[in-house]
Amino acid sequence: MKNRPSIKIPFTQPHRITFSEIKALLFPTFRKHRRRLVIGFTALIVVDFFQLTIPRIIKHGVDGLATGTVSSAGLLRLGVFILFIAACVVGLRFLWRYLIIGFSRMLERAVRNRIFSHITGMDAPFFEQRTTGELMAHQSNDLAAVQMACGMGMVAAVDALVMSITAIGFMIAINPLLTFFALLPMPALALATRILSGKLHGRFATVQQQFSELTEFSRSTLISIGLIKAYTMENFQTSVFGTLGRKYVKSNLRVARIQGLISPLATLVGSIGMLAVLYFGGRLVVQEVISIGEFVAFISYLYMLIWPMMAIGWVANLVQRGLTSLSRINNLITSRPTLPDPELPEGIEPFSRPGFAMKNLHFSYSLATAPALSGVTLTLSPGIHGVTGRTGSGKSTLCKILTRLYPVENNTLFFGGSDVNGLPLEFMRSHIAYVSQEPILFSDTIAGNLAFGRPEASRKEIERAAESAAVHKDIMQLPHGYETVIGERGVKLSGGQKQRLALARALLCDRPVLILDDGLSAVDVATEHKIFQNLKRHFSGKTVIIVSNRIKLLSMTDRIIILAEGKIETEGDHEKLLDTNTLYQSMYVKQMKGEELRGGDDA
Repeated sequence: MKNRPSIKIPFTQPHRITFSEIKALLFPTFRKHRRRLVIGFTALIVVDFFQLTIPRIIKHGVDGLATGTVSSAGLLRLGVFILFIAACVVGLRFLWRYLIIGFSRMLERAVRNRIFSHITGMDAPFFEQRTTGELMAHQSNDLAAVQMACGMGMVAAVDALVMSITAIGFMIAINPLLTFFALLPMPALALATRILSGKLHGRFATVQQQFSELTEFSRSTLISIGLIKAYTMENFQTSVFGTLGRKYVKSNLRVARIQGLISPLATLVGSIGMLAVLYFGGRLVVQEVISIGEFVAFISYLYMLIWPMMAIGWVANLVQRGLTSLSRINNLITSRPTLPDPELPEGIEPFSRPGFAMKNLHFSYSLATAPALSGVTLTLSPGIHGVTGRTGSGKSTLCKILTRLYPVENNTLFFGGSDVNGLPLEFMRSHIAYVSQEPILFSDTIAGNLAFGRPEASRKEIERAAESAAVHKDIMQLPHGYETVIGERGVKLSGGQKQRLALARALLCDRPVLILDDGLSAVDVATEHKIFQNLKRHFSGKTVIIVSNRIKLLSMTDRIIILAEGKIETEGDHEKLLDTNTLYQSMYVKQMKGEELRGGDDA
């Protein structure tokens, strides 16, 4: 038990994203907000030039003091000029922060919306290959890294470039030889930064992957908290979470070791340059090659270069993090669904009484050793069809295929007489109401959950659907009736109530096809019978498919289909199967005996 593996997410090292991929992903937002960026970066550059002007003013003041040519009034004017420049810097700095950092948030929103839109448009095989935690990490940690790279990363890069080029220009104007000695250690910094930043990509990719694992484990623990408490596994889960956390911290420390080297290296290079300036510049002042004011200005410009040198490491870190995360995001949004989704053919109108037809239909899940459905040939016309069979016989798979969650071969599945691969997914699904084995409910009001498929539905329509699903009385007994918030996944409700709410939601949509995948398993027999009578009335002339292993429910259907190992074993009505099928006979005998032992009360 101690060695039970924690949640593992298949790790694939993301490729280094290309410029064309970056362009496709980010440039639409850059183009949309280009005016904002132009104004923001103009303000940033003006701030840099203002800052670079101050040493020139100080130079004039120092030289004036050294030669005795400046008066108190002159010094005051210089001081007032510096204050004016400082006030302008404050205003412009606020402006560029508001515009550029604000843009990075807009970019983050645009990419997040694209990720969310892409995820919601993917099919079932996509979600089999990715965990919820991994998808959440893309929209949190990865997006944060991209936002930082496109916000402060861009600012720091442009600021460092403008500051360094202009400061070096002013330094050359003072004395080219002294500038040469001051900048002599720079190539070593550039080389070290290139080597160290190159290692950040792989290490940061590992950090992001482990964050995905941590998020997924946390999510799965929270949604399974009842089971964990029932098995007294709180300490074990905490231990596994702690192990994942330690791995995550360890990987972050490996990244931090590289980050911790870059900034000190930049400071060291700046200090070496400063030492050279003090030695050689001091000699030039003594030799009167440069004035003391120029010497002070030169040192000020060199101090200004320390920030760009340090920014090299910081920007390299942000860029590597951003590119790694962008690679992961790009890998996600460039994945394509396996289900075809063509345009609606001309002349096709919404079907009023659609049915299904399967012709030698085969289907296998990825990594499965045996097919889930094999050679299924079946027609499901308007009427009520029951589907049953042993566990693993393919009942739920059949439902998922019919609702177009998985791809099928051409000319093997038809809907309303048309090959499903030639119909748009939205068009086909708009005809089908689906109730799964595990009802999905949201942390919302009862009314909000019921109206999920039809947000415009009136309260009267919602209540009518609830009555048809035999859940209206249960709702009215809740503290706030239809306005009761039921909590995530309906944790405040019983299993039967959740199933009936899911059925009411499907009934409210009023679509010509209803697929009920064992959606009444937690409902007692009397309520089940009442619901079935309502279904017969509500879906008269429509196609209803009910998956169940309960004989009483199956006996009320027009036709029963028995699956075995992914194939149709037999079909017929209740009486025929009782006479001819051993599985159906054994199910009947077992359930009838169980009812007799309970005194006829199957609750």
